[in-house]
Amino acid sequence: MRIGDGWKQVPLPVLAGGTLAAAAFCIHALTDTDGFLLLDHVNLPFHEFGHLFFSMFGETIGVWGGTLMQLCIPLGIFVYFFTKRETAGVFFCLFWSGENLLNIAAYVNDARALALPLVGGGEHDWNIILGRLGLLRHDHVIAGALRALGWSVMTASIVWFLFRGIKGRNATDGPGGRSAERSAGIPRT
Repeated sequence: MRIGDGWKQVPLPVLAGGTLAAAAFCIHALTDTDGFLLLDHVNLPFHEFGHLFFSMFGETIGVWGGTLMQLCIPLGIFVYFFTKRETAGVFFCLFWSGENLLNIAAYVNDARALALPLVGGGEHDWNIILGRLGLLRHDHVIAGALRALGWSVMTASIVWFLFRGIKGRNATDGPGGRSAERSAGIPRT
């Protein structure tokens, strides 16, 4: 069912389940000690494919390609769900994008230390990127900004999802909504 502004209404179990899952993930992210979150297992193949895909455009974009693809996949799916006004899909993709920023922040933070394990033992993307930009000594500051942005996006997505879910309920239960239909004796369709 769609509400007055065209957004698909979120069923209560989906609203509750999505919100609880996001909250549980946030607790997982806050208490994580190894820097590799549950969704990172999904992000890693996209990251690695990004290097392969973007490397055909040159070595520099190939280095950036992992991070670019890691962000482009959830944002591309977001665009699809946004055009369809699919509330739950938009929420998930925004939340996933924020989580990706946490993952990227962890690797940016490691740009000088080079302590995190790398797939295949290859080169460290962010050591190369920040080194070439002359920003390597600022890896922790940049990582902190990315981490703050990631948490902001995740938090905003949860707030937006709850807002849409509540607004959808009010729209169907308010004037002209289901409650008005019931009181007027109009059968449900």
